[in-house]
Amino acid sequence: MVGKLIVVAIGGNSLIEDPKHVTVSAQYEAARKTASHIVELVKEGNKVVIVHGNGPQVGYILLRAEYSRSILHTVPLDSCVADTQGAIGYNLQMALDNEFRKIGMQPEVATVVTQVEVSDDDPSFRNPTKPIGSFFTKEDADYHVAHDGWSVMEDAGRGWRRVVPSPKPKAIVEGDTIKTLLNDGVIVIAAGGGGIPVVRDENGLLSGREAVIDKDYAASMLARQLGADLFIISTAVEKVCLRYGKPDQKELDRLTVSEAERYTKEGHFAAGSMLPKIVAIGDYVKNTGHEGIITDPAHLSEAVAGKAGTHIVP
Repeated sequence: MVGKLIVVAIGGNSLIEDPKHVTVSAQYEAARKTASHIVELVKEGNKVVIVHGNGPQVGYILLRAEYSRSILHTVPLDSCVADTQGAIGYNLQMALDNEFRKIGMQPEVATVVTQVEVSDDDPSFRNPTKPIGSFFTKEDADYHVAHDGWSVMEDAGRGWRRVVPSPKPKAIVEGDTIKTLLNDGVIVIAAGGGGIPVVRDENGLLSGREAVIDKDYAASMLARQLGADLFIISTAVEKVCLRYGKPDQKELDRLTVSEAERYTKEGHFAAGSMLPKIVAIGDYVKNTGHEGIITDPAHLSEAVAGKAGTHIVP
């Protein structure tokens, strides 16, 4: 795989290792550990694009806004995504630069604040179901419904949460910019948090939307738009498993798209964890004929070499 263009989507475990330690310095240390594994891919001669999650970080921004709602304006969700792209991108840029310098390399690293086009016709805008942010009392939830137009839902007896649309991505707006940077040898961090959801009107003008895009779906779209040779989703486990967490758990080294679809219908993959990863990888493999991999950060290099991870093939 030497000299390939690889898109790597890193999950929340790559940015927050311990929910009890979520300071900026703790998040940097988590980013540094992940960066050390990505450095190995670049060291082997590959071009790399990094897509990251941002769920907890957006939650923190929304919580700050909630506490200060009597004295400060609310923050639109698309702006929250943009804020986290900059902040997390900064952490990853610094971490990558420092890790490269330890091995005598100095490639350029850049974060692209990335807009991702969606459609107002996406059914999720009519039926928002993606929970975000903190839990609220019924009184506070009703306040936001009345004053901010939120959709809310009760969450398993734990309280009320805001729910927002999660539309499917249509295109990466800054795709050509990312290609230019890659052609100049820059390591690119892009489409953070799934990208900033925007809609283009009949005149070609963009405007943001209060929504969140699944990070894995956006990364899959980006990998296809860039013509990537390999798409990797880095998550908390080294391999995809059947009957995960049960005594007869089975790790999968290789998985065809048709097998993945069959296992999905059989209910092996949870909607909130492995399912979107399987779907995103499957979309990439079906549309490109290239391989996709699911693994954890520590096994990235071994997985590219065919010695670790779950390899999804046509």
